[in-house]
Amino acid sequence: MPLVAAWFVAEWPDWYGDGGPGDAAADVAAFSTSPDALPLGVIAFEHGEPVGVAALKADSVASHRHLTPWAVAGYVVPHRRGAGIGTQLLAALRSHAERLGYAHVYCATSTAGPLLQRQGWMPVNMCDDEAGPLTVFVQHLSARKH
Repeated sequence: MPLVAAWFVAEWPDWYGDGGPGDAAADVAAFSTSPDALPLGVIAFEHGEPVGVAALKADSVASHRHLTPWAVAGYVVPHRRGAGIGTQLLAALRSHAERLGYAHVYCATSTAGPLLQRQGWMPVNMCDDEAGPLTVFVQHLSARKH
């Protein structure tokens, strides 16, 4: 979806913008490959229009590659922030992770800590990434396969 790729470029210009190491179109395409394998993505719609996106990937933070899977690429259009869409996206990712048999989901963020904590995520670590200082969170799931 070109619109979602444009969101990525606008929200994370250092990564997806000109000269950045990321490829927004390739990431969006990878997130939509299969609902039964990582990476996978979810899109929130209101009245037929996309208003948010999030994805589940096998890895995210270089210093924490031993942890999997990761909730990543969480984005809600500015005029719909605070309306519970981020909460719904996180719930969808948790459901997918449980369905795939994972016992935990991880997320690293410098901005979404309050949202994660309201949803029961626990901070477990601080780290530095190319994006700067991040807090790593974990959400414990009922599945116990991985």
